[in-house]
Amino acid sequence: MNDFNLNVLIKEKRGLLNHFAAKFTNDPDEKEDLIQETWIRALKSLDNFVQHPKLMSWLYVIMKHTYINKYRKAKRVSEIQDTYIGLEGANNVVHNNGVNKFMAEDIEKAMCSLTPENYEIFRLFLEGYKYHEIASYFNMPEGTIKTRIHMSRKKLQKQLKLYKLN
Repeated sequence: MNDFNLNVLIKEKRGLLNHFAAKFTNDPDEKEDLIQETWIRALKSLDNFVQHPKLMSWLYVIMKHTYINKYRKAKRVSEIQDTYIGLEGANNVVHNNGVNKFMAEDIEKAMCSLTPENYEIFRLFLEGYKYHEIASYFNMPEGTIKTRIHMSRKKLQKQLKLYKLN
């Protein structure tokens, strides 16, 4: 599909996607982000669906999954923050920020030691994507994704064993 046809398609379907996004959120900025993220995710397989009669159904499913994943991630971040804020109030121990900086640097080094593809797979897993979603994104079997995540986790645990709690 050439750029001109893609631009026409995006402009043509914009109103309907905006209507779909309104079902998930009333915030105009969030709607815009949802529409853009839907197009970004759809672009990799768009050639298969351009003339398909269920194009809009497919785009709606992508939008719904995008919204759900964003909601899950926000919920998980909120839970983690609540946990750590609760721990800070109960624990009056002074922490050395330098140690946290070294720890963050070590984690970053360990993550960078993964192959680029495994890094991306593991990053998506950490962001809350399901195995089957990652598998479809990389066009790999789900079992391969599970194995790569497992092997990446083991490699990171080995590299970061210094920080393991007893």
